[in-house]
Formats: sequence, C-alpha cells, structure tokens
Amino acid sequence: MEESAVKKIAVFTSGGDAPGMNAALRAVVRTANHYNIECYGIREGYNGLINDDFIKMGPRSVKNIITEGGTILKSARSLEFKTKEGRQKAYDNLVKRGIDALVCIGGDGTFTGAKIFNEEFGIKVIGVPGTIDNDIFGTDNTIGYDTALNTAMEAIDKIRDTATSHNRVFFVEVMGRDAGFIALNSGIATGAIDILIPERKDSIDELFATFERAEKAGKSSSIVVVAEGEKLGSIYDIAKATKAGFPDYDIRVVVLGHIQRGGSPSCADRVLASQLGYGAVIGLMEGKNNVMAGMKSNKLVYTPFEEAIKKHNEIDQNLLKISEILAI
Repeated sequence: MEESAVKKIAVFTSGGDAPGMNAALRAVVRTANHYNIECYGIREGYNGLINDDFIKMGPRSVKNIITEGGTILKSARSLEFKTKEGRQKAYDNLVKRGIDALVCIGGDGTFTGAKIFNEEFGIKVIGVPGTIDNDIFGTDNTIGYDTALNTAMEAIDKIRDTATSHNRVFFVEVMGRDAGFIALNSGIATGAIDILIPERKDSIDELFATFERAEKAGKSSSIVVVAEGEKLGSIYDIAKATKAGFPDYDIRVVVLGHIQRGGSPSCADRVLASQLGYGAVIGLMEGKNNVMAGMKSNKLVYTPFEEAIKKHNEIDQNLLKISEILAI
C-alpha cells in the first residue's frame, strides 16, 4: 500500500459497551503501528475528546485485551459534545496534537456525533459498529451481538430447566430497545413458545392463542422471550395479563438485563472486531471519510454514516415463520 496521507489518528469507544470493543481497539492500534501511523486513545468517548484525555498507544498498550469484555478506554455519553462549544473544544484538542483522523467505535449515536463533527470541522472520521443490538445498517453483524446472543441463550437454557421441573411459564426479557434480533434468535435457539419483538405488531389475544395451542399439544411448561422494546407493554404487564387469562399458570418473570453486555467476547466477535478495526485504518489510508466499516457477505464494505444512521437492519421474515412453526 502507498504511504498514507494520514499520519496521526485517535480512537475512542462511545455509547453502550459491547463485547469485542477491546478487540477492535487492538486491531486499530496495531494496524496503525504496522503502517507507521501514530495512534492515540481517547478515554471516555466524546468527553475525553473535550477534556483532553488522550493517551499514546502502541502494540504493547493493547496486549492481552482481545479476551476482555467492556472497553479499556471506558465509555460515556457526552451532553457537552452536543453543543457547538463542546465540539469546538474537541477540535482544538485534536489540532493541538496534529491528529488527522478519528476512529469511532460505537453505535448510531456515536456515528451521529462523528458525522456532525466532520461536517463542522472537516476532521476525517470513520466508524466501527460496536453494539449488541445488531441494528446498524451496513454490516451483517455488529461487534458484541454474537456474544450477547450466546449469553442470552445460555441463560434461557438454564431457566428452562427450572420451568420444566416445576411446570412453570417464564417470561424472559432480553435486550433490544428498538430491535428484536437478540429476542428472535435466542428464542428460536431455546425453543421459546412465543417471541415478542418491537418490529412486529403483537397482541395479547395472539399470545393467549399460542398458550391454548401449547396446552392442546401437551406442553406443561413454556418460555416466552420478550424484547425490552416490545410495544405491547412491559414484561410485567404482559405476565399480569397472562395470569388473568390463565389463573392456573405458575408464572415467573426474568429480566436478563446487563449480563448480556458483558463477558469475554466470542470467537466470532473477536474476529469481526479485528476485521473492522483493521478496515477502519485501511479506509482512512485510502482516503475514505464519514463512513462506517462493515462486513457484508464476508467482504469489507464502507457505508456512509448517513445511511448507517437512518436505515436499520431488518428482521428476517423467514425466521419469524420458523419460530412459529417450531414452537409447538
């Protein structure tokens, strides 16, 4: 590859943490080092950019972090960066160090901030999708999704043991404020009787009909997986309505919560993060700007932030059909 016009870059993690962010950071730092590009890490996302919290990073700075969940650079949501004055401070800190470009590891909120920053000040930016929700357009999977999915699956498997032993109905809430990818896939993988997701219009009547079919089929215990963003209501409201409709049911509610965000990243997430961290640096060297690196059909691709932010990955309708057929 020809010598890069980008000589000095900075990388940060922002928004909700996701398993594999450290692996992506490692890939950025070591790829930059390979191509003789100076690299800085910014602590606590956009806050660190404003507060001048930079650290010089090299290959040894990122040793032994590929196995770790979370992010060694920390993450934070920055209200100050939403102001023009805050972004001016951030830009001044980059200029002071002679930094040419930013690698932003995070989700759509992170990319929105980067896009605005680029448009106002011209600093080159490239994104790496790190979010467990898998809802960002321009990549088949986001960093952290596979690990979170497996964490949810393993937890639901354990819950099923109790459900079966006591003939109980468990409503299990998984993460997914606006997207049902974790719910749908973990539900299929664990044999859930029903899966409630925000992308589909669910109803209590349909849920009750599912329970009635299950009774006729001889099922004595059931798992219902509910995405946290389900439009029908909170998981507690849904469980309460079910108890009113089926008073003989022994019903329990489990909210998996933030255990899905932590933990050592899976092999798939470590490899994906390595590909995208590498791809971010290569993209900058090739002159790409205001884009997100992604993997589609096992190929490295770049999607404009505008599209990555506005569009969302869509639920596979075949998976919805499969979940219905295999549930009873």
